[in-house]
Amino acid sequence: MKKKIYIAGAGGMLGEAFYRIFKEDYFIKCTDKDVNEQWLSFLDFRNFEAYKKDVEAFNPDFLFHLGAHTDLEYCELNQDDAYLTNTTCVENAVFIANQLSIPLFYVSTAGIFDGTKDFYDDWDEPNPLGHYARSKYMGERYVRENAKRYVICRAGWMMGGGPEKDKKFINKVIKQLVDGKRDLHIVNDKDGTPTFTVDFAKNVKLLLEREYWGLYNMVCGGETSRLEVARELVKILRLEDEVTFNNVSSSYFKDIYFAPRPPSERLVNKKLELRNINIMRDWKIALNEYIGDYYLDYLNENNIYPAKSIPVTL
Repeated sequence: MKKKIYIAGAGGMLGEAFYRIFKEDYFIKCTDKDVNEQWLSFLDFRNFEAYKKDVEAFNPDFLFHLGAHTDLEYCELNQDDAYLTNTTCVENAVFIANQLSIPLFYVSTAGIFDGTKDFYDDWDEPNPLGHYARSKYMGERYVRENAKRYVICRAGWMMGGGPEKDKKFINKVIKQLVDGKRDLHIVNDKDGTPTFTVDFAKNVKLLLEREYWGLYNMVCGGETSRLEVARELVKILRLEDEVTFNNVSSSYFKDIYFAPRPPSERLVNKKLELRNINIMRDWKIALNEYIGDYYLDYLNENNIYPAKSIPVTL
């Protein structure tokens, strides 16, 4: 018998990957307040009674709580909504999972650290800088302290979903290139670890199947920076000879990206390594696959002809 998974907040880039990876081996119900796929049904999990009723009716073996406000500037300007969505609703998810005696899966973030260290393992103490990070960390803490069984995975710089769902760095750079820009301003003072949503979903699936409950850092391999990621992306798109990079500090974008961000969000998958269950690939390999799987048609329609696959030197 296939087990059942209820996935709340599945309309974004991460939900797309979880649907793709879990749909064959599980009966899944995916919900979101933005019904943008045929496999989604409507639920605004901020409505606790509706959330509880819908999950109970499906009677799942697992509850996945994916949804969150992830726009840092929005969270700074709309603090009540940030904490309602990113913290209080997580408390509700814990209540529902405990009442049904099922495990809860929650997504946390590398952004909960303050960046005073170069790298953070699973046991480092978070110190969130802004309201996005604080609201997510309060959700993480509540799960750790109150859920009967749980898996929490901290993601890094997320990439996934393609042109329609990716609202993060990769898609922002691609859109500039599609719009004809070849003079790019990229910050040189932000370090981190990319996280391909598909790899992330596969590693979560492995944890659940092994019943390795607990908290895990879960990012792609390889230390990097925003600037290096942009350079690698341009290489994949075969635009190295056309694009000029202007290295700037974060203050260059202070009017647009005014929320506090740590200088380093680099995570180390120490617990996954110790359990011999780390299947997260190097970020360059993951980025190359991401572009090949999700962006080829979009780029070709816009007269950019990337390599389907390029040799990756590690």
